[in-house]
Amino acid sequence: MGLPRFHTSVVRCASLAVDHWLVFDWFKLIPHDCYKTMSDDKSNMVTCTAPVNIAVIKYWGKRNEELILPINSSLSVTLHQDQLKTTTTVATNRSFEEDRIWLNGKEEDISHPRLQSCLREIRRLARKRRNDTHQSFDVAGLSQKVHICSINNFPTAAGLASSAAGFACLVYTLARVFGVEGELSAIARQGSGSACRSMYGGFVQWIQGERDDGKDSLAQQVEPESHWPELRILVLVVSADRKPIGSTSGMQTSVKTSALLKHRAEGVVPKRMGDMIEAVCQKDFTTFAELTMKDSNQFHATCLDTYPPIFYLNSVSQQIINVVHRYNRHYGETRVAYTFDAGPNAVIFTLEQHFSEFVQVVQHFFPSEINGGKFIKGLPVDDANLSEGLKQDIGLEPMPDRISYIISTKAGPGPCVVEDHSQHLLGSDGMPKKIL
Repeated sequence: MGLPRFHTSVVRCASLAVDHWLVFDWFKLIPHDCYKTMSDDKSNMVTCTAPVNIAVIKYWGKRNEELILPINSSLSVTLHQDQLKTTTTVATNRSFEEDRIWLNGKEEDISHPRLQSCLREIRRLARKRRNDTHQSFDVAGLSQKVHICSINNFPTAAGLASSAAGFACLVYTLARVFGVEGELSAIARQGSGSACRSMYGGFVQWIQGERDDGKDSLAQQVEPESHWPELRILVLVVSADRKPIGSTSGMQTSVKTSALLKHRAEGVVPKRMGDMIEAVCQKDFTTFAELTMKDSNQFHATCLDTYPPIFYLNSVSQQIINVVHRYNRHYGETRVAYTFDAGPNAVIFTLEQHFSEFVQVVQHFFPSEINGGKFIKGLPVDDANLSEGLKQDIGLEPMPDRISYIISTKAGPGPCVVEDHSQHLLGSDGMPKKIL
């Protein structure tokens, strides 16, 4: 399967509707009037969005920390940006005195090595393009400094792949600003490993690669988002808090101390990847679901096998696992699957015909005082009645107010350009706009 070119992944966005119900840490801004505006200078400004992806075959552990090369391949589903996305605006201007970045309303240190790696590589490719085309003029302000402003419309650092969406969006937007085309997933990977998978929509594999320089460690689309329209996805937000142990430090400890991790990477994942790709291509939900749950379980078993052990799941996560297995047992078939990344929040996969009923199951066993659109956000969910037999077969005590809210979504496209310039996050002065 050939690698898709840059242009094939571009999806034009007509507008950017920021979902206020999910945005965290809104802007706390410096007054604009103390900065020179860009109106008199040549400037270039682009805004893009990029999606979250959820791995169904997990990435955990690196063979090269600097280049972020994984010890095993992985496969993910890209979630729809109507519900979960990062938005990034990048501007270049000759009046800018230094590169600067604002994340979720707070200025961050742009000298962070991973940010610098992405900036350096994009600028290198832009210079190469200029040299290859024998252009004497500056490509898109190549010598100019950049201002970057980025927001998530979902909890950051809570195990919902915020870094994946963030770095994918950063790289994609920088590439548009500097006129860089071609394969970008290897650059996004150097920001955050799983970011390479957010460079494409639908079902995406991250190929482990064998080269020391990482040039063969790339993301590749397995199937587009339109391939499996019946697939539905629920994100059960158990906690929006920052996870106590970050993925990077967790992986480092696992690589050093877990014997199970080595066995998983070498003896388990290669076959699972082949089986999962076939299940996706054939739209075989039973195989897809069972592999997804087994791989999630093994990932968290690896975290427990780490020394000291890492606990990303909590009692609510464990209860969700029980509900899913008892629901499937009631029907004598696998209708629902769960997966958990490095955090307590569950991602549920099911098919459209079972979707509404399982949402009602979640509401019954995890009742909330919050009703309507404040509890279930995203795609509409039809009403469904639960039989007494189903409730009895699941047979667990309800856990009130333990799920904050549910996001209803489906597979979606990769990064896209926002054409409406009024949606830029940076103002004419190159500083973040205040979002009301």
